Amino acid sequence: MRFSRLITKTMRRDPAEAETPSHRYMLKAGMVFQVAAGVYSYLPLAWRSLRKIEAIIREEMDAAGGQEVRLPVLQPMELWEESGRRKAFGENLFTLQDRRRRPMVLAPTHEEVISLIAKTHVQSYRDLPRIPYQIQTKFRDEPRSRGGLIRVREFDMKDAYSMDADAEGLDASYEAMAQAYRNIYRRCGLPAVMVDADSGAIGGRDSHEFILPASTGEDTILRCAGCDYAANLEKAEAVKPSLPVEDPLPLKEVSTPGVRTIAELCEFLGVPENRTLKAVFYSADGEIVFVTIRGDLEVNEVKLTTYLKAKDLRLATEEETRAASLVAGSASAVGLTGIRCVMDDSVLLGSNFLVGANKPETHLQNANHPRDFQLEEVTDIALAEEGQPCVKCGEPLEALRGIEVGHIFKLGTFYSETLGVYYLDSEGNRRPVIMGCYGIGVGRLLAAAIEQNHDEQGIIFPAPIAPYHVHIVGLNLTEEAVSQEADALYDRLWDAGIECLYDDRPDESAGVKFNDADLLGLPLRLVISRRALRNGAVEIRRRAGDDKPVLTPSQDVESTIREMLSGG
Repeated sequence: MRFSRLITKTMRRDPAEAETPSHRYMLKAGMVFQVAAGVYSYLPLAWRSLRKIEAIIREEMDAAGGQEVRLPVLQPMELWEESGRRKAFGENLFTLQDRRRRPMVLAPTHEEVISLIAKTHVQSYRDLPRIPYQIQTKFRDEPRSRGGLIRVREFDMKDAYSMDADAEGLDASYEAMAQAYRNIYRRCGLPAVMVDADSGAIGGRDSHEFILPASTGEDTILRCAGCDYAANLEKAEAVKPSLPVEDPLPLKEVSTPGVRTIAELCEFLGVPENRTLKAVFYSADGEIVFVTIRGDLEVNEVKLTTYLKAKDLRLATEEETRAASLVAGSASAVGLTGIRCVMDDSVLLGSNFLVGANKPETHLQNANHPRDFQLEEVTDIALAEEGQPCVKCGEPLEALRGIEVGHIFKLGTFYSETLGVYYLDSEGNRRPVIMGCYGIGVGRLLAAAIEQNHDEQGIIFPAPIAPYHVHIVGLNLTEEAVSQEADALYDRLWDAGIECLYDDRPDESAGVKFNDADLLGLPLRLVISRRALRNGAVEIRRRAGDDKPVLTPSQDVESTIREMLSGG
């Protein structure tokens, strides 16, 4: 492709609306065009990269036993109401009515439709396993689109669905998909990390995310350098510090005027936070839930939501708190009745805690479970933190920011039982199909690659997903000899199967061309100039790193390019 014909305009200044490096550089490089908030057109450079990513995905999905399909974006609302996900997705679900006023959905994912298809095509255990997949446009009405292609309202996603006869089959399909994902990211040149994750509105039992490390990522993962443990912060577990074992002391009331927070309480009475229990009030689908957790820990609301199986979890309002007769700032489970209570298991790792007395400006010393309060709902609802010991090996956990570029789920029988997807086993018994689902955001993967691979000048594309492999910069093109040599080299490289973008603009300065080459970030830059022509050579330089240009004889250009692209 000749630069003079390329449908793009590079920018000299940073766009004011850009929030992240990928957003900034994709706009500056003319890779995308914003149509509306969270809605983008892909221009030729971005589309070439996306097609390369899609080709890698298709090859790996096919190799893992997948079969490509195409499912409709437009779906009847009753399917979503039948599965229960109309409420789970809430306002993120795009809805509309057709001309007959039938409610419809612009699908954010396709579990419902694939279940409907399976209901017709899977009759016997002989029809299993199956893994249909597609690369399709999805719609989610995000409350705040951000980061260019990182979080958008219209996006392309590869979604696959496994169907198996039993749990062992699901495990095999799940591992096959996990390995396919590892292969995809490796072939794209991206070091994604597989981590434990929460299933969210998709539902299901086990799930894992693939996180691409990037300082601008909106996800935080905790991982252990001593073993293979890694988890999204929403799902991560850690060893909670135990306190010295003490004999229970008598419960004692103490006046705490003006004290409402754990920090104020600890300062007032001179006790550490881990010797206190704090109370947090939530509304879960309209029901007030009283949460007790040790004062040195924070509630992980995703874990709590999952435990409660709540569709809507939020902090209770002051009005709701008063209506439940809860005393904000001085509440505890001691003597509390008539309200659902959930306790973090950290409470079991200590004794003689300082807690609220359920009356204003008053606390209790030496509260112990189960002597002074007995709670049956005890589970891990604490937010794990960097530095806490790993649950597998005890080494300190480290925090890492990143971008989710893939998510896989073991759905189990939720959709098959809900939507009636059954098969007959070898003995003629009717059983639900065991399902899994597997997603990769294609546009997000491209944006994440740029978030991880850039510098102050622009993008640094990994070679496998670069729009072109070589950026030919022609200098002194007003001179016929130089122009002819550059044109000839451009044709030679394409004939040799080497993808090239040729900056053939005769009137632009060397500085502008070099800046654009750095901005676009193709793996190799070739410079054709009067000086190079005199030496019968071409100047070749990598975009990544600080390598000096290599002056290469013209006849060796193709072999040198292939060697450099292969890592030589």
